[in-house]
Amino acid sequence: MQIDPVSDYLTRIRNAQQAGHRRVDIPASKLKRAITKILVDKGYISRYIDIDDNKQGVLRLFLKYDAYGQPVVKEIKRVSKPGLRKYSAGKDIPQSYNGLGVVIVSTSKGVMTDKEARKLNVGGEILCSIY
Repeated sequence: MQIDPVSDYLTRIRNAQQAGHRRVDIPASKLKRAITKILVDKGYISRYIDIDDNKQGVLRLFLKYDAYGQPVVKEIKRVSKPGLRKYSAGKDIPQSYNGLGVVIVSTSKGVMTDKEARKLNVGGEILCSIY
């Protein structure tokens, strides 16, 4: 059985926030590092550290909560799945909650948000949406 690393990454974040954890450890990869940088830049997680374990490495994400203890990430879901990939042209990339959320796209110029992809007019695989 093949495991989708991006789905696993998103599920670990979702589960840790539902359980009220302050941090979560996730096996690292280039793609996960790129997604994590976007999540930090957009304010969905507070920070992360890259831990070297003499294997593939571990990303330790520090999750954010609001003043009432509710997670900052309201919804995080996988769009393109291994069984059904979703691709979009630069001008046709969907918005998350009418632009309030972020859609993460894997393009030929790297992993970026939907707004950056539209500005550069590059399409690619729609990885996930966050609100």
